[in-house]
Amino acid sequence: MLKSRLSRLDQLMASNKIDAIVLNPGPSLVYLTGLHFHLMERPTIFVYQRGETPLLILPELESAKLAGIATPLSVHTFGDDPSTWQGVFDHALSKWKSKPLNVGVEPNRLRFLELEYLRKAAPGANFVSGDSVVSVLRSQKDAHEIECMRKAVQIAQKALLATLPYIKPGVTEQDLASELIIQLYKAGSSPELPFMPIIASGPNSANPHALPTSRKLQKGDFLVIDWGAAYDDYCSDLTRTFAMGEPVPELVEIYNAVQAANAAGRAAGKPGLPAGAVDNVTRRVINKAGFGDYFTHRTGHGLGMEAHEQPYMFAGNPLELAAGMTYTVEPGIYLPGKGGVRIEDNIAVTETGCESLSDMPRGLKIL
Repeated sequence: MLKSRLSRLDQLMASNKIDAIVLNPGPSLVYLTGLHFHLMERPTIFVYQRGETPLLILPELESAKLAGIATPLSVHTFGDDPSTWQGVFDHALSKWKSKPLNVGVEPNRLRFLELEYLRKAAPGANFVSGDSVVSVLRSQKDAHEIECMRKAVQIAQKALLATLPYIKPGVTEQDLASELIIQLYKAGSSPELPFMPIIASGPNSANPHALPTSRKLQKGDFLVIDWGAAYDDYCSDLTRTFAMGEPVPELVEIYNAVQAANAAGRAAGKPGLPAGAVDNVTRRVINKAGFGDYFTHRTGHGLGMEAHEQPYMFAGNPLELAAGMTYTVEPGIYLPGKGGVRIEDNIAVTETGCESLSDMPRGLKIL
């Protein structure tokens, strides 16, 4: 599998006129090698030049992770003295010393720390965005990847169901977030969650990216829970909104509009459809309900080894969906000072349409 991914990387690099790709710790490095490293004060760099054996520059203390690695690698290690690190980079990249190579990097991930070592080791290299290569490489999932995502969804749904009995007036958002995290681990999530849960109640639920606070849940609140699990390097990202007792009619009205928009968005995806068309579908429903000004974000985003990746479901995005792409559908309406609603599901594009990997009920549940 890793060999076929490197072959696909070769093809994408050639078509984008990129001679080499540089990656530091993150999902793309895992995708190509199966190796897990953390970003820290010591640099770790994977370098792949078309037609060459990939090389890895890393701290000596991380070298034990290479035991049994399936990908052939040229390995260069360094110790704890930072004054020796540039010499290791210079030696590893000695073939690049005077070559005018186009070297692609991940613009959202490569740090200044690593870039400076690379620039000094390869002064003739032209460092450019490699996003057109790396994001496309990972955007279409195979059957195994989608099955991992399906498992991550199942774990997340199981965890929330186990958390629901803890939801009652007087419980704080922070306490509820803590319980949900515990249940995610109990349900089988990998230790590194895709993101910390969003627990937003009452007026806080009108903030799409609210952080859990010490606010206590109250009767009449809407409660937005945005959470996810990880399984074998793949993520889920879900949202459900609940009512704490009988809600006021206005909140029920926005809930119904979001539920209808979510259903329309879940049904829309298919190969060849522009990603922006999914946003158009959900936004049309909410606009028709009279709440267009309160739908303040895109309909969704790609999902996979990262909680946010290609494709992005925003109005006007011409990127065509293809079988194997996975993304969220998460329309929302947010009334400042009153409350908000978001319903989010995880979608996989099939050969003929799309399917929802998540199936937790979407009707308004009164707790």
